[in-house]
Amino acid sequence: MQNEINRNEYALLLSGGGARAAYQLGVLKSISTYLARNHGLPFPILCGNSAGAFNATGLACYASCYHLGVKKLESVWKNFNTRHVYDSGVRDVFFHLSRNFLRSFQSDQHQRKAASLLNNQPLRRLIRHYLDFHRIDRNIANGYLRAICINASSYTSHDSISFFQGHSELEPWFREQRRGVACTINSEHLMASSAIPLLFPPVKMGGEYLGDGSVHQLSPLSPAIHLGARKIMVVGVEQPQRLSRFADMNRFPSSIAIAGHLLDTIFADTLRSDLERMERINQTIAHMTHQQRQQTQLKTIDCLVINPSISFNEMAARHFTYMPSGIKLLLRMLGLHDKADSSLLSYLLFEKEFCRELIDLGYQDGLARKDEIRAFLNI
Repeated sequence: MQNEINRNEYALLLSGGGARAAYQLGVLKSISTYLARNHGLPFPILCGNSAGAFNATGLACYASCYHLGVKKLESVWKNFNTRHVYDSGVRDVFFHLSRNFLRSFQSDQHQRKAASLLNNQPLRRLIRHYLDFHRIDRNIANGYLRAICINASSYTSHDSISFFQGHSELEPWFREQRRGVACTINSEHLMASSAIPLLFPPVKMGGEYLGDGSVHQLSPLSPAIHLGARKIMVVGVEQPQRLSRFADMNRFPSSIAIAGHLLDTIFADTLRSDLERMERINQTIAHMTHQQRQQTQLKTIDCLVINPSISFNEMAARHFTYMPSGIKLLLRMLGLHDKADSSLLSYLLFEKEFCRELIDLGYQDGLARKDEIRAFLNI
């Protein structure tokens, strides 16, 4: 019989997904409804990818009071505008694209800045304004937080890098194409983790160029497990399966539809595969004798996965009118004809009307599984 799981072995994994990450806040808010007002973080290990890294860091900053952490994040997501994340006016968008084009003619001897479709400098300012990274160390020292892990992808080494800050006993790890690096989390780790390929520029850190944490991430559950987790609650942004995405054989998929398809693959497929692998390992351990279990490093991992009950695509299409004019024009130039034809809108639509609907959806989905969540977290 395995040892009873203690509180420090509970983890929360928040996947990436751009504006979709507002859904995660709704699920987290539902959990606060059955916790005492002064209750600390119910999962001392936090792991985040891309926009999920922002939510994870917000919780880490207020780990001593879960309600306060959720309230701080909600104040951001409920008042979001796209301009808080990236420049989105017509003049700003096309000035950025023109400047990138002109830089392509510069000599290789000049230090070029990173090229991207959009300029996400506003996101850096938002992160530095809302997140007090100094609080993380205090929460670790006071026992409210065991570790926080922010994932990024290295364009230089092709490794998935898990930057973690946590208890002194935690050690770095090295595996094939993935490694854990102990550090002090700051705004640049979040910028790197949320740098969606092509849309946002990579970030240079420690002699490597880094991008979105979901790229190259072959084993999304691995960082939490390396940090000591045996129970992992996953709040994802994978949409309910559609029967066929490209069913109309009379026309080819647009470039925008393909871009959305690629992002869905990056943010969802590897997690699904890793969950299946975890289940096979759990089944293998269940068939082992007690002596065999003592001789292996394998351990049973229990996961609870929360995904949205409603498609984000249709929701985003309804809110297309709130999309800034510069992004509307850019998307139409890139082939957007049917607003519900691509997942891309739901990643880019950082408008409060859309975010509030996502929060409400996450809240209702969380309440619908209240008993299951409470039993899983033992609260």
